[in-house]
Amino acid sequence: MTDLIDHANGTETQFTEMALANHLLRASQNAEKESALDCKECGEQIPEARREASKGCQLCIDCQQLADRGQL
Repeated sequence: MTDLIDHANGTETQFTEMALANHLLRASQNAEKESALDCKECGEQIPEARREASKGCQLCIDCQQLADRGQL
């Protein structure tokens, strides 16, 4: 039983590491892009503070939260 749990924990660790690597890759790619002035989903203006904090952002915070939850 312990081997099964150890294997599951190892698999989960691999998935977590891959997800983090993908996130960091996307973040570095987005940092090279210019942030959008208006949200690509709803058209609302993206505040300057968000554009500065999240370089390369294309969505307003509300749409980004929906996208992160898979609801967009």
